[in-house]
Amino acid sequence: MKLLVAALASELVAFEQDPDGFERLVTGPGKMHATYALTRRLDAGGVEEIVVVGTAGALDASLTGVYDIAEALQHDVSDIDGVVGQHVSLPARVVTGRGDAVIATGDSFVDDADAVASIRSLGATLVDMETYSYIWVAQQFGVPITVLKAVSDNAQDDAITDWRDAVAACSVVLRREVRERYGV
Repeated sequence: MKLLVAALASELVAFEQDPDGFERLVTGPGKMHATYALTRRLDAGGVEEIVVVGTAGALDASLTGVYDIAEALQHDVSDIDGVVGQHVSLPARVVTGRGDAVIATGDSFVDDADAVASIRSLGATLVDMETYSYIWVAQQFGVPITVLKAVSDNAQDDAITDWRDAVAACSVVLRREVRERYGV
């Protein structure tokens, strides 16, 4: 069984309840919700692959479309030396083993130019609130993970308004991507 994961039900509006061969999991927004819900589900067993779909803010206004995430970092942590992006006990980056984009995860919705500049300096091109957690949990259980993120906004100036307007359209694009990749 493949597990179709999203943070919010609104990111899955274009998907039927459980596409053939998939079970759906909505975790809730943010790193803690993502970690808790995915850990509980994987602990129950029976998952051969995780496919995450969701929205992301672009750190460069030219970025559009769907991205397959290769690695994630946390933009809202620092180690004991104050190095941003370094956690005191977790890896600085987690990888999926596929994909081509780097995403920065943090527990706040990014919507201003100063935050974007700071996060961009860490080497990310996208930003969200869950991906680092999903990848880290998948690694703990040894379950392969694919993370597909559709750009919903430019992570600046009223990005939350843009996100609210774009989430349904992003779901449609993500549904098409899952259909093309998995044939369902």
